Amino acid sequence: MNAILQPGMLVRNPRQPDWGLGQVQSNIGNRITVNFEHAGKQVLDGAVVELELVHQY
Repeated sequence: MNAILQPGMLVRNPRQPDWGLGQVQSNIGNRITVNFEHAGKQVLDGAVVELELVHQY
């Protein structure tokens, strides 16, 4: 799932629900940079954390 993430997509980290909604900034290799509402910019290891895509309507 992480492989399809592109900048601008909205995601949540199921391991850190208190971080709130996040917007993908970059996805290079297994390093995914996301700007979260309540946690700011986080660089995540996509091999360890499976982010959940939030569908926009």
